[in-house]
Amino acid sequence: QVQLVESGGGLVQTGGSLRLSCLGSGFNFRMAAMGWFRQAPGKEREFVAAISWNGSNLYYADAVKGRFTISRDNAKNTVYLQMNSLRPEDTAVYYCNRVRGATPQTSFGSWGQGTQVTVSS
Repeated sequence: QVQLVESGGGLVQTGGSLRLSCLGSGFNFRMAAMGWFRQAPGKEREFVAAISWNGSNLYYADAVKGRFTISRDNAKNTVYLQMNSLRPEDTAVYYCNRVRGATPQTSFGSWGQGTQVTVSS
């Protein structure tokens, strides 16, 4: 079955950096567009970033452009999210999932457990 395992979250001060990882299995990872999403307390889950199957197309939410970078290593079935210049408003549980290539902000399939990112002011 499809499994997505996120890791790399933690507590960091404003301006700090974190690198999240997501290991996918149970599907053809090499051919899957992947995305990162986040959900802050009391808010709906929102799109953060997405990457096409071969890494040639990248998409970002306006709130993270210039600060976050999505990448992938298909040999390791892993997608990454490098987060720099973190702000308190980036505090959320971060999830990865498959996305639709034509609409990269749209996820499909089951979610993993997520990884908590907390940015202190």
